[in-house]
Amino acid sequence: MGYIFLFLIGFGLAVTGGVTLISYMNFLPAGVSWAEYFIFVSGRMECYFLPIGFLLMTFVIYTYPNKS
Repeated sequence: MGYIFLFLIGFGLAVTGGVTLISYMNFLPAGVSWAEYFIFVSGRMECYFLPIGFLLMTFVIYTYPNKS
């Protein structure tokens, strides 16, 4: 049960980080360059949720005990 809970936490973090990155892309039509976008995103903590969520899900998938 703990593995499922950790996987869902990782999934939620990945979704939150992905949605945040996409929402910050709304700055691009306002005249912000890609370089400025990546500098801005690298300073926001909520944008790090995407890779943290992927790492957590990968960890859970590869350490899940096999019953067979």
